[in-house]
Amino acid sequence: MSTKEIFHKLIDEIEYETILKGYLRIIQQLNQQQTVKLFKSLTPEEQQELMISYEESFDSKNLVTHQEVKSQHITT
Repeated sequence: MSTKEIFHKLIDEIEYETILKGYLRIIQQLNQQQTVKLFKSLTPEEQQELMISYEESFDSKNLVTHQEVKSQHITT
């Protein structure tokens, strides 16, 4: 059984919503801490570039399709 399957089984077995909400908050906090840790490991220039890219991603004209990315990076 995969980790994901075990995790899903555990969640399915928890009957109380308050316990589930508590676990959810813990997982979200751990995930947030990891994200912050990764961001802080970047140089200031890398952080700035990441933030620029993030902002630009909200404009659909800056986006490329999955197929375009594949065609640019997969050699046959």
